[in-house]
Amino acid sequence: MFNLFKKNESDKENDLSLIAVASILVHSAKIDENYTDNEKKIIKNALIEMGADIDKIDEIIKESEIKEQDSNQILDFTKNIKNISEHKKKLIIEALWNIIYSDKNADMYETNLMRRLSGLLYLDSKVVGDIKQKVIKKNNDISG
Repeated sequence: MFNLFKKNESDKENDLSLIAVASILVHSAKIDENYTDNEKKIIKNALIEMGADIDKIDEIIKESEIKEQDSNQILDFTKNIKNISEHKKKLIIEALWNIIYSDKNADMYETNLMRRLSGLLYLDSKVVGDIKQKVIKKNNDISG
């Protein structure tokens, strides 16, 4: 019985983490004031890769869009995910770069957001830069 309770608590914490991750991804997608279907697809794929239940993806995204709209700072989201695994943090950063470069351009607001998020998630700037280069190369290979 206690294991069932722990599992439910763990699931609830995981859902909160996924909503926080999705909120950051939505924020990065909206920062250039052009929130596209392609960016939503990137967000969905990132959440699936992070272990989200496919049946809950749309609900998670909808809730994260509301939270992102109601929040005025990214600290609200990063405090819920700064203690996740390094691997998952890298997945988040990769998804963020994919969103930013989905229009083949990174403006100053997007690059500033990435600098702030890297620090808030305790990720080394070299790691973030390597992921950025991987995403740029992938996008160039697809379009070129």
